[in-house]
Amino acid sequence: MANVKADELRNMPDDELETRLSEAKQELFNLRFRLVTGQLDNSSRLGVIRKDIARIYTILRDREIVAAEQADADAAAAGNGGAGEEGVTNG
Repeated sequence: MANVKADELRNMPDDELETRLSEAKQELFNLRFRLVTGQLDNSSRLGVIRKDIARIYTILRDREIVAAEQADADAAAAGNGGAGEEGVTNG
C-alpha cells in the first residue's frame, strides 16, 4: 500500500477503506517482523504505514460521527414534529 492522501481516502466508500486498513495492518505486521529479524533496511516505512492507518481510522470515525449526528437530528425532528420547547411549562 502506497502512501495515500486524505482527500483520496475521503472519496472512497467504507468497504474499500476497510480493505485498505486491513492491507496496511498486514504490511505493518510484516515490516515489524522484518525489523525484529534484521531484514528491514528502511525503517522509516514503519512510520509512514502507521500514519496511513491513523488517517484511515480518522476518516472512518468522522463518518461515524456524521451518521450519528444525522440519526439524532432525524429522530429529534420525527419525535416532536419539528416543534421546539417554547410552549412547554411545568405547571
